[in-house]
Amino acid sequence: MGAGTEPDGSSRSDEEWERFLRESMAGAADAPKEPSARARDVARRLGAEPVRGPEGWRSHTPARPKRRTGWYAAGLLALLVLLVVALAPGRVVDLFAGADSSPLAAETARPTQAPPVQAAQRPTRDEPFRGSPAANWASGAAGITVPKAGPVGWMSAAEVERALARSRDFLVASGLDRGVLRGERPEKAIALINPHQKDVQDLLKTAFRKPSEKNDPLLLFSRFQPARTHLVGDVVKTRGRLTYREGKRGALQVTADVTFVYPVTRADEGDDEIVRTIVRRELVLSWDNPDKVITEPGTFSIVSYKYDMTNGGCGAPTGYFTPPFGTDRQADEAGTEIDPYDRSVPVGRGESAGDECGRATRS
Repeated sequence: MGAGTEPDGSSRSDEEWERFLRESMAGAADAPKEPSARARDVARRLGAEPVRGPEGWRSHTPARPKRRTGWYAAGLLALLVLLVVALAPGRVVDLFAGADSSPLAAETARPTQAPPVQAAQRPTRDEPFRGSPAANWASGAAGITVPKAGPVGWMSAAEVERALARSRDFLVASGLDRGVLRGERPEKAIALINPHQKDVQDLLKTAFRKPSEKNDPLLLFSRFQPARTHLVGDVVKTRGRLTYREGKRGALQVTADVTFVYPVTRADEGDDEIVRTIVRRELVLSWDNPDKVITEPGTFSIVSYKYDMTNGGCGAPTGYFTPPFGTDRQADEAGTEIDPYDRSVPVGRGESAGDECGRATRS
């Protein structure tokens, strides 16, 4: 093997150059600035082969540092969550309570159980249904399910469809009309009732002038006294359905079972206390054959009416719901316990069910 000539006249063997270049590649400080042609040839050859240290040495390639960005981000997020919980725990409860805030599917049959109990949250003017199962209910008439119509008794399918629509119109006019809710006389709803039905007409004649246990407008209509109570917002939550079958003398008999949730506050300015008056009504309406029953076109007879009411007042009838506020709520603690959101059980109050005031297990 020939030797390479050094500046001082000495020479290095190929093996020495090879060792020298290995040290240079490892960062040795004495690498020549201008290697000879032989050195460059050896360097090219070394570049094509794996570099091995002297026998007995263990070569070591430093491991690339692991990326910990994900862990750092997770830790930062956890710290932020803890900070939010510490500073505003109520907001966190709202976040998780509203995680399943999608609207419920329309009710087409009686539920088999009550809605699940939710975390207690105080309603606000911006969120009057907060912490209530009604938060996921539809608003107004949209919460009242109307079934597909078919022929029944003396009516064709098209006539049944119109009768079902007018039955829902009565529920809207009696339980959702803003004027009626503010205490006005429910003229639109009354116009749908058979004027020849004596018992109901007697109730209507006296109920608004001199309400009593027997003749109380609240048996059929939802009303609040505007001097005492104001509705919060423009939304009333509803959930329920209409069903129908053939009744007496071939009549179309429609049953309405609907729950109404009314958020209200005192009429006094600046009072932020909100109470939810909850009313569940069951009405059975008969669309009679005019050839067999004295009636007027477009009207029905009322077969029966029942209702459960909570947070609507337990005093003597006034013709209005009187929601209890402040310390008055303690006076309303007596009475039968009712879960006003449980639609899996029958309506328990009506003209033959006594006048016991219901106490809400939740509102």
